[in-house]
Amino acid sequence: MTASVSSRRHAIADDLRHQISSGHFKAGERLPSEAQLATCYAVSTATLRSALALLQGEGLVEKIQGKGNFVRQPLRKITYAGGAAAPAPWTGFFAPLRMTARATNIEAPSHVTALLKAPPRSSLTEVLFTTHDGKTPHSLAHIYVLHDLAPTTPPLSEQIAVSLADLRPPPSEVQERVGARLPTQQEATALRISPSLAVLSLTRVATDATGRVVEAALLILPGDRADALFTTSLMTEERGLNK
Repeated sequence: MTASVSSRRHAIADDLRHQISSGHFKAGERLPSEAQLATCYAVSTATLRSALALLQGEGLVEKIQGKGNFVRQPLRKITYAGGAAAPAPWTGFFAPLRMTARATNIEAPSHVTALLKAPPRSSLTEVLFTTHDGKTPHSLAHIYVLHDLAPTTPPLSEQIAVSLADLRPPPSEVQERVGARLPTQQEATALRISPSLAVLSLTRVATDATGRVVEAALLILPGDRADALFTTSLMTEERGLNK
């Protein structure tokens, strides 16, 4: 990209950003079509889309496939509560979220069998939880459970979390690993985020008292609307002596 094209896209993004902050384009409002905006700014559609990508990456604009570009509602930062005493991953948020769930029987992919310490091609139940903050998709959680710990008859979506918790042994250890990466195209589409927006990728593995892995979870949290908090209670030497 040449310097002139780069500066032009930043100038367009600055102008649109100002129009959004000043209220000319309001939250939830659809922006003019990309063709109309390209004509208005006398640039190519590619340059215009590059400018919009900057605003999408900032969380100011979201592109909805087949509908166009919309000004985002102000995003509410939500915290995922991790740590040894963390609840199930689909409920580990400090703010209430609306949840939908879908259960599917699958053959375990290699990265999941490694987490579950299961033989290759094991039969699993995958539950995809999608949380929403209002109408905005907030996060994704893929929960993987071996068949003997999953309901034999798929429950209704609102009963899935309860059914999984009832069937599995209570975990005695939970390990969580957090990283940052760009979303896959499928994740970006499901969460309605820019492919250039970093996400928190959280892997959670729960084991029972015998050391058996009873559940593996992969959470995807967009970086513009979520952070993770891990709290560990430590016993000081003084507190230990006073016991």
